[in-house]
Amino acid sequence: MKSLIVYSIPAFFILIAIELIIDKIKKTHLYRLNDMVSNINTGIVQQVTGVLLKILNIGVYIWIYDNYRITTIPLTWYTWILLLLGVDFFYYWFHRLSHEVSVLWGTHVVHHQSEEYNLSVALRQSATQVFGSFWFYLPLAFIGFDPISFITVAQIQTLYQFWIHTRLIKRMPAWFEFVMNTPSHHRVHHGVNPKYIDKNHGGTFIIYDRIFGTFQQEEEEVHYGITSQLKSWNIAVANFDYYGWIAKQLVHVKNVKDFFLVLFKAPGWRPAYLGGPIVPKEIDTTRQLYDADTKPTMHIYIVVQFALMLAFVSYFLFGIEQFNLQKQIVGVAFIVLSTITIGTLFERKKWAAVLEVIRMLLVIPVLYFLIFY
Repeated sequence: MKSLIVYSIPAFFILIAIELIIDKIKKTHLYRLNDMVSNINTGIVQQVTGVLLKILNIGVYIWIYDNYRITTIPLTWYTWILLLLGVDFFYYWFHRLSHEVSVLWGTHVVHHQSEEYNLSVALRQSATQVFGSFWFYLPLAFIGFDPISFITVAQIQTLYQFWIHTRLIKRMPAWFEFVMNTPSHHRVHHGVNPKYIDKNHGGTFIIYDRIFGTFQQEEEEVHYGITSQLKSWNIAVANFDYYGWIAKQLVHVKNVKDFFLVLFKAPGWRPAYLGGPIVPKEIDTTRQLYDADTKPTMHIYIVVQFALMLAFVSYFLFGIEQFNLQKQIVGVAFIVLSTITIGTLFERKKWAAVLEVIRMLLVIPVLYFLIFY
């Protein structure tokens, strides 16, 4: 069964293109090339690495359903509604705890790193999120919702969240805003303003935030990103920067208790002898957005290479079923290398050009291996 997310990729890019055109016409400055490419690159890596991690988010669910389900839920219109409510309920708790538990924050922080807010941000996802999220949905397997229905509804719930990543839509009708997650509610969730941090965790619905006390109305202007700027367009840095911080703390802790507290207390927690918890400060609304002084000619080169990579990614994902495990690993590795290289070209790293030469030398061998081997 091919992912609905993969089938939706053309629609994603069409809608991003439309928002880009509106942005240019209205001169609202919603997009920067380096940020947009970085957002899409992280989404690409999450999708292609997910090909190799299906045993976690699908295999375990199927195993529990086949062997330990309490009952079998029949497929009717109302059980699908119940399943959607259930998926969104468990998503709410994963999403909330991924903001409140340090090790889970490492699996989610990537989505919040962009300092812009547009449809491309919806695609910005962590390659490691599956390690933290799939556990939360397993009760649905025990209850007896079959895997195909679960996978379908979970993807629909994910697809819904694409359109709420925009600043162009201000408010929806009041009744809709009360029940459903909307661009206004989700802008709050991405804000680093003190009153907005760790609010509005809902996916499709906003009702769970209202019930469990994490709802916040959009009021003051939202400032986006994370409290400590990433300052990189490299997807490897984006995915592992926070894990690196955790590792530094774990190396220096003095006892087992603090080892586990670093992992399971709030993000930024560390014992007093290592400096104490990092408390988010009042956001400096004048702070400069991270950027890099890349030459226009390099922008042109990156856009061309990025477009070619997107074509390759489309070929790989839409044809994934025809590739054996070896080919899947090679394809994923080449795509990850490409995203890292493109990001570092924006940063004008000295070694980026060397990495790009290596990548270009691999293009023909990789294509030959995938098509003819």
